[in-house]
Amino acid sequence: MKISVVTITYNSAATVADTLQSVASQSYPEVEHIVVDGLSTDATAEIVRRQGSRVARFVSERDRGIYDAMNKGLALATGELVGFLNADDVYADERVLADIAQAASNGADAVYGDLEYVRSDDLARVVRRWRSGEYSPGKLRFGWMPPHPSLYVRRALVPALGGFDSDLLVAGDYDFTVRYFGSPAFRASYLQRVLVRMRTGGASNGSLRAVARKSSEDLKVIRRHGLPGFGTLLCKNLRKVHQFWAR
Repeated sequence: MKISVVTITYNSAATVADTLQSVASQSYPEVEHIVVDGLSTDATAEIVRRQGSRVARFVSERDRGIYDAMNKGLALATGELVGFLNADDVYADERVLADIAQAASNGADAVYGDLEYVRSDDLARVVRRWRSGEYSPGKLRFGWMPPHPSLYVRRALVPALGGFDSDLLVAGDYDFTVRYFGSPAFRASYLQRVLVRMRTGGASNGSLRAVARKSSEDLKVIRRHGLPGFGTLLCKNLRKVHQFWAR
């Protein structure tokens, strides 16, 4: 089973080498690593070309934002499973993709796990932990979602369920997740362990303004999919509180 890993970069020279090394160190052999760069003005492209020993495809061109770039990655992917590893994130260990492949061998439509938020300057320093838990359809109404960097879906579902809404700035991953998990007879397999370490300070959690913008877009997604409005948004935000004590 081939797994496609898509990494989106833009001026990511400070962190992308860690991401490249994390993919290259995976014990699972059938990995297609795709890097989609937004025409960076720093040394990102040079680092990818020099250190991307396991990069199968590298594209560097202008895009219309992160979700447009993610859609390009989806279009390039040829694996049975496809997921995204951000340019400032790393896998928790060398067996992550092997465990994902094993979990998907039962025919699940998706595999997901847990995530650790870590200090941007110290990947070993855990700030908070996102423990996903098992999925059941009713959970979407109560703001549940898996951490998108830990999510791998069957690529065969993409033509029917679609890619990312590039008109959204920060909630495209939430929209993608609700659309897939909310589809009829969707089956997901949960790995009860940390799969990804994510640096803090991203587009959706780097400031109070970013959090407010994220909540506004989340509400738009919630209404789009017929979920219970502000109640779902409140539950979604409250779910984050316990992450600071789950270390």
